[in-house]
Amino acid sequence: MNEKFKGITESEYLQLIKAISDITVLIAGADGKIEDSETEWANKITKIRSYNLPKALSEYYKQVGLTFSDDVDQLVSEFRADSEKTSNLIKLRLAHLNDIFSKIENKTLAYELYQSFLSFAKHVARSTGGFLGWGAIGSKEDQVVDLKMIHTVEPPSIDEEIS
Repeated sequence: MNEKFKGITESEYLQLIKAISDITVLIAGADGKIEDSETEWANKITKIRSYNLPKALSEYYKQVGLTFSDDVDQLVSEFRADSEKTSNLIKLRLAHLNDIFSKIENKTLAYELYQSFLSFAKHVARSTGGFLGWGAIGSKEDQVVDLKMIHTVEPPSIDEEIS
C-alpha cells in the first residue's frame, strides 16, 4: 500500500485502486454499451497519470495500472451480461468510498484524489461522441460523469494543510 494513504486499511486502499475501473465502466456504459475506444482511452489515461502527477498520485495510478485491464475486462463482461445490475453495483461501490475519503489523514491527498476521479470520468466520457468521435459528453454520460455518489471532498483548510 502507498504509505501516503495513512488512516485507511489495505482493503480500503484496494477499493480506491478498483475505483478507476469502476468509473471507467460506469461512464463508458452509461449509454448502454461499452466501446473498446472508451476502455482503451481510460487505460492510456491511467498510464499517463502514473508518471504525470505529483508523486503520491502517480504511485497510486501505477498501482491502478497493475490490474486495470483485467479489472475492466471483468466488469465489461459483467456489464454485458446485466448492464443495469452492474451499473447499480458500481454506483454502490463508489458510494462506499465516502467513508474511505473521510479516513485519509492527508486531506490534501484526499482532495487531489477526488479531483482526479472527476477529471478521469470526464476524460472517459469525452472519448467518444462529438466531432470525429472526440470531445462531447453524451446526455446519458452527463448524468453520471460528476460521480454524485461520491460526496464532494473539499480542499483542506490552511490549518489542515499545516498539521
